[in-house]
Amino acid sequence: MAISVTEPELPPLIGQSAAFQAMLAEVSRLAPLDRPVLVVGERGTGKELVASRLAYLSRRWDKPIVKLNCAALPESLLDSELFGHEAGAFTGATRRRAGRFELADGGTLFLDEIAQASQAVQEKILRAVEYGVFDRVGGSTPVRVDVRVIAATNVDLPQAVAEGRFRADLLDRLAFDVVTIPPLRARREDVLLLAEHFGIGMARELGRDFFAGFTPAAREKLLAHSWPGNVRELKNAVERSVARATRPDRPLDDVVIDPFAAPWREASGEATNPPPTAPDAEPAAKGYEARVAEFEARLLGEALAAHRFNQQETARALGLGYHQLRRLLRKHKMLPGRDKAARRLVPA
Repeated sequence: MAISVTEPELPPLIGQSAAFQAMLAEVSRLAPLDRPVLVVGERGTGKELVASRLAYLSRRWDKPIVKLNCAALPESLLDSELFGHEAGAFTGATRRRAGRFELADGGTLFLDEIAQASQAVQEKILRAVEYGVFDRVGGSTPVRVDVRVIAATNVDLPQAVAEGRFRADLLDRLAFDVVTIPPLRARREDVLLLAEHFGIGMARELGRDFFAGFTPAAREKLLAHSWPGNVRELKNAVERSVARATRPDRPLDDVVIDPFAAPWREASGEATNPPPTAPDAEPAAKGYEARVAEFEARLLGEALAAHRFNQQETARALGLGYHQLRRLLRKHKMLPGRDKAARRLVPA
């Protein structure tokens, strides 16, 4: 039986796969504990929904649930947004303003993209989480609050600590326990269930009486795609396809995964690209090891380009550990700072 956990004004968390059910069970276990929790997952997996579930199932369910995306603001504004400021703290600060920590007093504060906060802001967050005390920007009187912090990221924070990009003491404090959301490719049983749910919702939004479902070909296409954008990408694809359907009374046959696809797109690219240069040597003239190394380098280059040179995502896509990928990149001289070398290995 599918599990559907709902909350007022929030889309449901839907899934029947073992990985999804195990994650929900972990959320239910951690929710009543009045400790920080770190939610980890790839983009589009629903980290904010899981954080809301942790808050809704906690003893603070009837208290404020305040949210902030740490990647949305520069350091100076993030500091003020989190901790507030006193009148005259900076130009335009005409009166005292409470920050998110104060607004969440007694309740829960959700900090999305926590890895994007600067070291200085991380230090203030640590003090607020550890002691429940902070100073407003421009203030000297400590402010005390009782806030449960739930943070989320799609970054490997232990690796960020090792590279000096994230404070080890803050990670220790935030990671009382960690909820890892499985990517959609790890819960294939949920793809059609979610697609049906999104199709019904979009049909209702369009004022249609019902959603006729998917043809076998459409279901096969949905299951064949790897969904690097996870549930968000699936939702967009299904809603886009339902909106484009010309015969809503019939099962949906055309699932539009790539909205940029056009019949002339490939031909246009071929017309503007220069002809390929001759290879350095005929394949038959190359030794076995050289040909394997060439293939390996090309595979790495293609994977890096497909994931916008994000090494964490590239490693996951290739089924490698982060350090395994780094060793291969070093072997082929494709480490950061040498992106041009990586791009040269990607076929036009």
